Amino acid sequence: MKIFYSLFASIMMITIGFSQSKTEEVYILDKGVSQYLAFYRKQEISNVSYGLSFQIPSKKNEDINANLILDLSINSDYVYLDFKEKTENLKTLIVNGKKASIKHENGHIIIGPNLIKGKNTIEISFIAGNLSLNRNDDFLYTLLVPDRASTLFPCFDQPDLKATYKLSLSVPKDWSVLAGADVKEKTEKGDFTNYTFGESDKMSTYLFSFVAGKFKSVTQKPGLEMTMLYRENNPEKIKTSTDTIFNLHQQSLDFLEKYTNYKFPFQKLDFASIPVFQYGGMEHVGAIQYRESSLFLDNSATDSEKLNRAKLIAHETSHMWFGDLVTMKWFDDVWMKEVFANFMADKIMNPIFPKVNHNLQFFTAHYPSAYAEDRSLGTHPIRQYLANLKDAGSLYGAMIYNKAPIMMRQLEASMGAAAFQKGIQKYIAKYANDNADWNNLVEILDAETPLDMKKWSEVWVNRYGRAIFTGKIEYDTQNRINKFYIFQEAESKSDNIWPQIFQIGLVYADTVKVLNVNIKDRDFVVKEATGLEKPLTVIYNYNGFGYGVFPLDGNNLNYIASLKDEMARASAYSNLYENTLIGNISVEKSFDCFMKGIESEQNELVLRIASNSLNTIYWRFLTEKQQHKYQKQLEDVLNERLQANLSPNIKKTLFGLFSSIAYSDSARAKLYQIWNKEVVIPGLKLNEDDFTNMAMNLAIFKHEKADEILEKTKTTITNPDKKKRFEFLLPSLSKDESVRNKFIESLKDDANREKESWVSVGLSNVNHPLRQESAKKYIRFSLDLVEEIQRTGDIFFPKDWLDNTVGRYSSKYAFDEVQRFLKENPNFSGILKRKLLMATDLLYKAQNIKK
Repeated sequence: MKIFYSLFASIMMITIGFSQSKTEEVYILDKGVSQYLAFYRKQEISNVSYGLSFQIPSKKNEDINANLILDLSINSDYVYLDFKEKTENLKTLIVNGKKASIKHENGHIIIGPNLIKGKNTIEISFIAGNLSLNRNDDFLYTLLVPDRASTLFPCFDQPDLKATYKLSLSVPKDWSVLAGADVKEKTEKGDFTNYTFGESDKMSTYLFSFVAGKFKSVTQKPGLEMTMLYRENNPEKIKTSTDTIFNLHQQSLDFLEKYTNYKFPFQKLDFASIPVFQYGGMEHVGAIQYRESSLFLDNSATDSEKLNRAKLIAHETSHMWFGDLVTMKWFDDVWMKEVFANFMADKIMNPIFPKVNHNLQFFTAHYPSAYAEDRSLGTHPIRQYLANLKDAGSLYGAMIYNKAPIMMRQLEASMGAAAFQKGIQKYIAKYANDNADWNNLVEILDAETPLDMKKWSEVWVNRYGRAIFTGKIEYDTQNRINKFYIFQEAESKSDNIWPQIFQIGLVYADTVKVLNVNIKDRDFVVKEATGLEKPLTVIYNYNGFGYGVFPLDGNNLNYIASLKDEMARASAYSNLYENTLIGNISVEKSFDCFMKGIESEQNELVLRIASNSLNTIYWRFLTEKQQHKYQKQLEDVLNERLQANLSPNIKKTLFGLFSSIAYSDSARAKLYQIWNKEVVIPGLKLNEDDFTNMAMNLAIFKHEKADEILEKTKTTITNPDKKKRFEFLLPSLSKDESVRNKFIESLKDDANREKESWVSVGLSNVNHPLRQESAKKYIRFSLDLVEEIQRTGDIFFPKDWLDNTVGRYSSKYAFDEVQRFLKENPNFSGILKRKLLMATDLLYKAQNIKK
């Protein structure tokens, strides 16, 4: 990075003087924000402050008139603002009190006349862009990550030009508002109220936000005073959840202040709960946004659901230090803020949930998702090259959110927890209210450990893939271990070697001998095993710390269910699934082993791994004949366990599996009886959402009363936002193929894709395995629309779109459609191709497994 910037600076000196050169214009006027433009502005611009006012009408289809007063210091003759909207949205431009003509090209406003060296004021009146305003009938919210601030207002849309904000909002008088600073003045004018906020803390453009609409509000002071806006109307959920939500924020704050040795760095920590929010949450400074269903739980919630809520809150709170206080210089290091948010959230859970096995929780939260992308042909390093910020949305995924925390845990284990924490504290102190990249952190950590940080991070951070391990044990004449070898090679056949720490369990009749492994090279000898008796079987990665695919004894799979250590069971089940996908274990053997787990597992997290793996194998890799063979057996096992005396958490997980495969005549009838409340399963706690999901499954499973079921469900949904969602999904559930066809065709119009989480569910309904014969004609339609989805959608939507269309298939027809699409589109975006190859990993593997 230092070499790049040195070279870059030389180019800048040649091409940029005090007048605009042709070379400068070529780079700067590219669409998006290039590295060239970002570096240039960072050198030439400072002391940025945005004064923004938005006049929000009561009807969502009316324009939002807005005004910007931009104060800044400059050291050049030109200013290039980003505004990715129509030129006609720009009304007037005033530079240092003088009116100027508007020059708007490729999403940039080019300002030259009337500028002076030093302090300047630029005023622009404009119509706000709608792309990232998320406007609904009676509320809206901004979501500007990673480069969407410039779709809302003119700005310098890059993370290393931090600024303060002075915001004014005019909204309908029955609306509430939330932003990054406190309201300083409130005045009413007719049917509208004007709110003037104080000056915000310094932040990057993607962290600026506001929420406005018909929300209820509650304020508590569990330590720091906080306010929450919400729309939930279920009294039980509100009563059960509200205090917990506030307390979880405070517990997270307390932990982070202690761990980082740095006080909470911002004016306030308020948050909004939003029904249709695209993500789990977003860490806007002073105004975090959450998906409402993730926060508000009722008494039917499982321990996993409660833990996931706590982790989400801890994740977004951690961002206040990691991402908001210290921000990456460029979005190629966006993974840094996410890895620390996830890594810290996992640590915060320990004192909050003392009875939870947190190593197991970490494993189940990260490993399956990381493997799902890293084993695919679309895999990439954790840290990716980014030439232009317009492509930053494509960087998000499991490599960032799931593999990176695994990497960071390995790093902490290799350095030692105390040395690692000391390095993090130095990092926060040094770069507070500033920007840093991965090399800056490596330099700090390198001083705290004898570990060669640069070499270590090169393979874990800058290279892709995972290790495939093999083992070889030599025994002496007395059946004692003479030599125990472990070998690793890259799944991609590259020369990558991942240094890592994990455990091996040697299983004997009455005990398990656990050995520690610290593998640094391609070959490793487990010296501690020498002289030990021959085990009944060997469980690699016993503690779930290792990352890769490990050897598995196909003749001793029954040992997995009988292992006493729950972490060892989880790791072994995960390893079984990965070995199945690469062809080391047959799907029949694998399915039988997971079935034993379903029959006996008492830990909710382990059961989820077994249940999810079995479900995937059932729908994706079994032939229709094999499905018929196993369906009755699986149904009987689940019915028997649901009647047993088990914990509500276990029953909820088992019922979720039953509901997903209940398409036989007997299972469908049973599911209908439960939905219709004719049958009550003892100890199973179901809420309104569960009954809605049952209704959708019954429709997909072609229950004879499907229309009646859906209509009755619609009338019983009490939350207006959830009712709108269900009404949106109804066409995707219709038994009439022509209605489903119209639903798919309607998604050509981006207005019908506004509620992205709704669209994903609708696509999943249409492309369910039982409906794929009628839906397969839309595979190509879905692929042809992906680039449009990338242009108009939020960061996770392209992958979600692919996951729920072609990513749902296992057939040769679907595989051929993907190959045909790629052949006919040789210039298809490389970024999107990676997403496609990730989404279709199981489709690709099915072509070998189903042979």
